Amino acid sequence: MNDFLDPAEQIKQPLNMAIAHLSYQPRTIYQMQEYIKKKGFSEDIALEIIQILVKKNYLNDENFARLFVETKVKYKAKSKFAFRYDLKKKGICSSIIDKILLPYDDQDLAFASVRRKIKTWQTLDVEKFKKKMTGFLRYRGFTYDVCRSTVNHFITSKQEIREDINEN
Repeated sequence: MNDFLDPAEQIKQPLNMAIAHLSYQPRTIYQMQEYIKKKGFSEDIALEIIQILVKKNYLNDENFARLFVETKVKYKAKSKFAFRYDLKKKGICSSIIDKILLPYDDQDLAFASVRRKIKTWQTLDVEKFKKKMTGFLRYRGFTYDVCRSTVNHFITSKQEIREDINEN
């Protein structure tokens, strides 16, 4: 950058770029640092922009992590292990991740993740049902024990529904 410019002027362009980048979706501090560096600005300018954005609460890793997990739980639930991995990749520190994931339980997350798929799997025989659901859950990072208990829960409830229909 031009060293003859006023420091406020040096920051104006990268700050506007950073704000425009944030307008599309929330970002982490790490993601914003990488974006500013990729655009060719110095480390000092990047840090100054990050400070401004944090001060104005445009960047907040805890809020980002909370929103990220809540949205994913609602639309595409994964295991706590998978969430931890995704958040680590986005540069969220472990203490924030632990705090955000504390209220969640893998078994509840597994139920939430299969809830939308259950209707399409209803017509499958028990073995195909087990295989589909286990594969689906394993792909989302759940342990074998959680997968097994989730599958067993739905097989039991499926049999109870069939028994109720046969009795009536």
